[in-house]
Amino acid sequence: GVERLRAAAASPGGLLTDELRRRVWPKLLGVDAYDLPPKPGRAARRDREDYGQVLLDVRRSACRFPAGMRAEQRQVLQEQLLDVIVALLRAHPELHYYQGYHDVAVTLLLTVGARMGLALLERLSTHHLRDFMDPTMDSTKHILNYLMPLLQRESPWLHDFMLRAEVGTIFALSWLITWYGHVVANMRHVLRLYDLFLASHPLMPVYLAAAIVLHREEEVLTCSCDMPSVHQLLARLPPDLPFERLIARAQDLFRCHPHAELAKQAALQHHKSISIGSFSALQLAASCQRPDTVLRRLRQDGSAAPGVPVPAGRHHPLVKAAVWGLSATLGAAALAVTQTALEWAPEFLLQLF
Repeated sequence: GVERLRAAAASPGGLLTDELRRRVWPKLLGVDAYDLPPKPGRAARRDREDYGQVLLDVRRSACRFPAGMRAEQRQVLQEQLLDVIVALLRAHPELHYYQGYHDVAVTLLLTVGARMGLALLERLSTHHLRDFMDPTMDSTKHILNYLMPLLQRESPWLHDFMLRAEVGTIFALSWLITWYGHVVANMRHVLRLYDLFLASHPLMPVYLAAAIVLHREEEVLTCSCDMPSVHQLLARLPPDLPFERLIARAQDLFRCHPHAELAKQAALQHHKSISIGSFSALQLAASCQRPDTVLRRLRQDGSAAPGVPVPAGRHHPLVKAAVWGLSATLGAAALAVTQTALEWAPEFLLQLF
């Protein structure tokens, strides 16, 4: 059953509405909607040594909220965002906050609310995002290092050009660690990407990064072959990217170039990624859930056998139609977002070199 929800989330258009996302996202991560953590409180906020940095980032998040939202309402949501992040970090002292983490948290908060947002953030932080939450940047560099082998396999000319320019992969850092929430201005596109990433392998954001760079190959090759020029070009995503085509290409890249082969090619297999290593267990746990009304509706229809995924590139009409039968839990919200203005700390970036 969950396999069909994954296929629907990854299919063209994704899950279509926030109402459906509130039902399906927990299923994709194996979160029990009837056993959520308590509402995050504000006790002992300042006990965290990284509280100051979290507070600064939350204050910068104002432009991630819907345009036209009253200042008082936004302030309440920012307080909730701060509570969610601090509650997660207090519950998991082994996890280390990084700049940009709030971009993931605010997307979840705006879509599913504080309690469910905390539950989903906890699952993501201990699985998909886990490598980014180490005390050092070693695991983050490991994930970034999958990008160049992908480019080399698809376009040796582009790969060689980027090597000569010595641009590295730092341009894609904020893409990966925020799941593109920091660099994609349109919230509709951000949510579409979250549908994909929640339903996919933890390295799917890297495959999407490769698809974006390959899509811009002509621009890159006509650019001056030096690090500042190429970095400046790639770091800023154009507002008119064809995300559905890029998603389809990322999925094709994932099928054609399995991450295990890339790891061997770039000698990446010696680093043990927690995110990659724990993914199978996460999928298994999610697949063992009892079906809710969405899944029961799929089974009652009978047009798709249990456990048979929808072919890539096709809509799943059953799941897409299910939205009309769902009840809103938080009310529909028209979410619009403009480019965030996070300034990455020099000391944070220097850890990558």
